[in-house]
Amino acid sequence: MEDIKYIIESLLFVADEPLTVGRLKKILIQAESVEIREAMAELTAEYEMRGGGFYLDEVAGGYQIRTRPQYTDWIKKLIQPKPLRLSKPALETLVIIAYKQPIIRSDIEHLRGVDCGGVIRVLLERKLIRVLGRKEIAGRPLIYATTKRFLEIFDLKNLRDLPTPKEIEELAAATNEGNQAIIVDSNQELEDDPGASEDSESSGKAAQQTQSGPVQSSEIDLPRDTLRDVQLQPPEELPENQDETI
Repeated sequence: MEDIKYIIESLLFVADEPLTVGRLKKILIQAESVEIREAMAELTAEYEMRGGGFYLDEVAGGYQIRTRPQYTDWIKKLIQPKPLRLSKPALETLVIIAYKQPIIRSDIEHLRGVDCGGVIRVLLERKLIRVLGRKEIAGRPLIYATTKRFLEIFDLKNLRDLPTPKEIEELAAATNEGNQAIIVDSNQELEDDPGASEDSESSGKAAQQTQSGPVQSSEIDLPRDTLRDVQLQPPEELPENQDETI
């Protein structure tokens, strides 16, 4: 197939979700998997050489054309998308499921120390987690895992791309060092300008009160491709006659 590269490009352009090599193979019956991967590599190289407003991203086990982050503000002015947000409890629950999956609700609640029924329902509605089945123990509780939608939103090829605990600790340490450096620089400026110390003292106290007080916003924006609007889907159906209150 001489035009395989451009056929794949057109399919990627109209697709609403990442396309896997297997799915493309079902459409391009005469093409081999190796040819499809080679065409993907050529498209990736062409987009990178060209620059432009979009690129080919390998995400959620497939490939997807995405807009470049530096043009996000301009795209928002055109389509004005609704931001996809999660509360901190929902994000904490999602992290536990991502790292401990497959996992049941009681194990999630044991780790968080609070009831998670409402949070789990929200994550199901957002299509970030799914029900794998039921665990063969007393009560036959539902088993939860993340979805391809989760990988797509967080720009992950697969679950192996999740940061390790060591990487998270290193990132947190680097962030703390950066904050300390800012504080040191600020203190040095006050020493160089004694006249500003009185004005800074009251603002410093106010800043401490703000830092020690509760966080005003309990929602966190999630990264996503700005070319696509978020459409909330209904929660996945549970097995018949085996509903569980969550």
